Amino acid sequence: MTTEIDSRPGVRLGSATGRWIVVACVLGSGIAAIDATVVNIALPDIGKDLHVGFADLQWTVTAYTLTLASLILLGGSLGDRFGRRRVFVIGISWFAVASVACAAAPDVHGLIAARAAQGIGGALLTPASLAIIQSTFADRDRARAIGTWSGFSGASAAIAPLLGGWLIQVGSWRWVFLINPPLAVVVILIAMRRMPETRNEEAAGRIDVAGSALGVVGLGGLTAGIIAASGRHLSSTSVWLPAAVGLVALAAFIAVERRQRQPMLPLNLFSSTQFSAANVVTLLLYGAISGSLLLIVVELQTVSGFSPLAAGTATLPVTVVMLLLAARFGALGQRIGPRLPMAAGPIVCAGGLILVARLSPHASYVGDVLPALAIFGLGLAIFVAPLTATVLAAAPASHAGIASGVNNAVARAAALLAIAALPVVVGLSGNAYADAHRFLPAFRNAMWICAGLMAAGGAVAALAIRNRPGMPVPAMTP
Repeated sequence: MTTEIDSRPGVRLGSATGRWIVVACVLGSGIAAIDATVVNIALPDIGKDLHVGFADLQWTVTAYTLTLASLILLGGSLGDRFGRRRVFVIGISWFAVASVACAAAPDVHGLIAARAAQGIGGALLTPASLAIIQSTFADRDRARAIGTWSGFSGASAAIAPLLGGWLIQVGSWRWVFLINPPLAVVVILIAMRRMPETRNEEAAGRIDVAGSALGVVGLGGLTAGIIAASGRHLSSTSVWLPAAVGLVALAAFIAVERRQRQPMLPLNLFSSTQFSAANVVTLLLYGAISGSLLLIVVELQTVSGFSPLAAGTATLPVTVVMLLLAARFGALGQRIGPRLPMAAGPIVCAGGLILVARLSPHASYVGDVLPALAIFGLGLAIFVAPLTATVLAAAPASHAGIASGVNNAVARAAALLAIAALPVVVGLSGNAYADAHRFLPAFRNAMWICAGLMAAGGAVAALAIRNRPGMPVPAMTP
């Protein structure tokens, strides 16, 4: 077991220690990425096995995203304060135990609770994974180490739908969660034996527990109210009461953050018009991404008749196109400024989603699904890196890590709200996810809404983002 070291001289990427650190961080972030993706593919099987409606299936996704989005900034600050390796190992261990609980869940309520616990583990391990690489490697190797981590993490995100679909097809949706504990054991052994401990020695003050708690209550209440609105009148207590509690908690969260000496969310970052605009764009675009990908894999199984394996494989072009082209478009954005890529990319995505809306019971993969998802992936590749670079460049250098964390939290909050609201808006409720005739018209309306969100995000970027050629190209994270 290693002792804490001063990592400023840094570990070399070509050393055995350097390679083991990258392996541990890739596997750790990969575990979280796999579960975030494959659960969408498993939703029809979960619904049939546990005999639940679409609202409960929404909660199996949103419970994880809720705790992850609410606590990810806290997780990053805990790593800085108490040691990034320590928090990383705790997060991996927590995630593994929660995964076993997911696999063993006797009913949907147990599954939802276990998924929320998974999100807590994800909030600890996700920020620690990249922070360990940033703080451990020597200056000359840091960019290559981040690039290696990013590339392999992207590859794991690409493999996840294929692996998840295969596990569901040959076994059960429960097997999706049981692949995590063995990987977690490997990660923990590598981390404890090969990974040096690092922390921010200047971190001081109180941990923002109040802000974190209010964030969970705020986002959770709002999500509960939105999901409950499906099939109920807005005057129903189960709709307006949790929504009202959520809005009050979010207002209290802002008040608490204003008074904190070291807030979890530094509100002064939003005094930058560029930073605020970039996060509005993030909210719109990542809401559209999450809402569309949730429903596409269900449509492919319920309407188009794809197996879980085929549905998982069908989304592979999105990740492949991103891996091949995102860095190139990031370099283009560095030369010409971010406005054009951030405006054009979402429009391309909207075109892909309009093609997706045309899917039918007789859709073929090569003729219908592949072109639509390839265009969607191309749009993502165009705007993702310039968007991230804009967020980082809009904040002072001393706040780059916080700015990235805030943008990450905004993206996950967008996913949370979109997955809660989109099915309600288009009328997906009850067992409609299992009925092709009821699901298809709602799905098509949802794709048009997501295309509209994409177009709105592109319009905001065109109007509000200022060009700053020469911005650094960020590492592509999963």
